Amino acid sequence: MRRIKLIVSYDGTNYVGWQKQINGIAVEEIINKALSKLLNEDIEVIGASRTDSGVHALGNVAVFDTESRIPGDKFCFALNQYLPEDIRIQESCEVEKDFHPRFCDTIKTYEYSILNRRFDIPTSRLYHYFMYMPLDVEKMQAGAVYIKGEHDFKSFCSARSQVKDTVREVTDIQVFKEGEYVKIRVSGTGFLYNMVRIIAGTLIKVGLGVYPPDYVKEILDAKDRNAAGPKAPARGLTLIEIKYL
Repeated sequence: MRRIKLIVSYDGTNYVGWQKQINGIAVEEIINKALSKLLNEDIEVIGASRTDSGVHALGNVAVFDTESRIPGDKFCFALNQYLPEDIRIQESCEVEKDFHPRFCDTIKTYEYSILNRRFDIPTSRLYHYFMYMPLDVEKMQAGAVYIKGEHDFKSFCSARSQVKDTVREVTDIQVFKEGEYVKIRVSGTGFLYNMVRIIAGTLIKVGLGVYPPDYVKEILDAKDRNAAGPKAPARGLTLIEIKYL
């Protein structure tokens, strides 16, 4: 038995997220079916990040076990022939049999994209959050400073999360402009449920002048979801990369 690692990219618009659910089609479900058909085996992939409904990915990671003798670096070519256009395997390779994508030390990087202009662009609507009111990027940068580091991020976790330990480390956070787009790029060793989207929603409030930048520290100290800004829509969020340490 061999273990194969996949780097997976997908447009999350038409999916209920990475993980299989009863209320719609999930990305891993599509990959499982494609692999099972390709290899004539009952395949179940294990994903590194369980992205939410509507969230996109450029570099999610998954593994699966197989008896196939297809070279590890050729699986991406073979599997893509069986996948829909909104899911693509970017790389594949054989890894050690005990490699588990969720139980290794990693740095995950997410990017939240905001289209900041007078009117929305129809071709961007599925991949960016539209905001017509001008955002003050410098204020957002000042607010983001408080996010970096190890903190109790209970204020930035959706209330329905069952996790008990809400301490996480954000290793880097950047707010920058690319033309008419404002990007919030966050890297960390782990994230709580909806954490990046709540960080984005909070920094948008800072950019609009609703919150002063130093209010972000008060939100962290409050350890109360009600203190933070709204959860930004899923369509603006993309999992950029998972780096294994």
